[in-house]
Amino acid sequence: METRRVVVTGMGAITPLGNNVSSFWNGLKEGRNGIGPITKVDVSDSPVKLAGEVRGFDPRDYMDFKSAKRMELFSQYAVAATREALVDSGLDLTREDPYRMGVIVGCGIGAMQKHEKEIPKFLSGMKTDPLYIPLVITNMASANIAIQFGLKGKNMDISTACATGSHCIGEAYNAIRLDEADLIVCGGTEAAITESAINGFAALKALSTTSDPDLASRPFDKDRDGFVLGEGAGVLILEEYEHAVRRGAKILSEIVGYGVTNDAYHITSPAPDGSGAGMAMKIAMRQAGLQPSDIDYINAHGTSTHLNDLYETRAIKFAMGNAAGSVSINSTKSMTGHLLGGAGAIEAIVCICSISDSYIHLTRNSSSCESELDLDYTFQKGKICPVRYAMSNSLGFGGHNATLLFQAV
Repeated sequence: METRRVVVTGMGAITPLGNNVSSFWNGLKEGRNGIGPITKVDVSDSPVKLAGEVRGFDPRDYMDFKSAKRMELFSQYAVAATREALVDSGLDLTREDPYRMGVIVGCGIGAMQKHEKEIPKFLSGMKTDPLYIPLVITNMASANIAIQFGLKGKNMDISTACATGSHCIGEAYNAIRLDEADLIVCGGTEAAITESAINGFAALKALSTTSDPDLASRPFDKDRDGFVLGEGAGVLILEEYEHAVRRGAKILSEIVGYGVTNDAYHITSPAPDGSGAGMAMKIAMRQAGLQPSDIDYINAHGTSTHLNDLYETRAIKFAMGNAAGSVSINSTKSMTGHLLGGAGAIEAIVCICSISDSYIHLTRNSSSCESELDLDYTFQKGKICPVRYAMSNSLGFGGHNATLLFQAV
């Protein structure tokens, strides 16, 4: 079956570095740190003191008050990022068939803050909010986007932990390739800076416990001690190439490869040999008809945990072979923290901006590695260089791996 080309025509972002794509990207280029002391919850009794919080966000800037009241924060972030992406795309939705416009936006965890409010209520015999369930379930980000903008086509919520955003973009890419839609709003969102999330991840020994923001998220550094929770949303408008050309759209990038695998190894640890994530990269390159030497840049999952960074390095070597040493690699999480379900989406935006600006941002806070981590992780400073092919990796709890491959146009 002949497949169709898929391009990116719009982007939107809510992040710890700014509440639009321009602010976010400029913050990365400037090497600013979006990580700071936690203000959203009381962490006086917690060993975890830092997070990548979204600042200055008012949902009423993006939707009416009544709509905002019927959404939890993860849905509000998703709708806000979608509004920016649609404006960026130049789409006139009134001229489109609503059944050919879909939404695939996922969330890894959902509204944990609402659980924290409601569970004590019913345990003590108090009345539960009648909207409790519709507010917390992860599909409500995708549903609310459809409701807000009248998008009646394929609508899905994919939830694969930290691979969520990348899987949503990849599955949207496949749906358009196979003529199930002409355009799809896709990406990921998360708002999990909550007591239960912090305590849960801390119990796993997964979070950094430093109180210094400049030493907290240190991907690939020998002194890394865990990841930092982040929050926000990233949304892309994917569109069939001919459809975009006919309406005179500004084409930002083309998606040319998508690889999906599972480690089938452990509920939290990646496969030690890197074969699962490495195979996802190989599949994406094979789909695009590319060789490892063609890849200019990899936006790594790069969480700053000991096992992820080591095993992802092995995965890159597994996939790239002799070319692993010459490809530029970085981790956006060094400046944003880990957005969980939203991570893959904002990192896809970084790949597209890197292509557009011929710039690879630094991996902040990191300076030296143990011997096996011997690749070019873009420590110290960013670099100006042509980027024709950019790869984004996402690795989720449960062994979920996703790789997206973007091409300059």
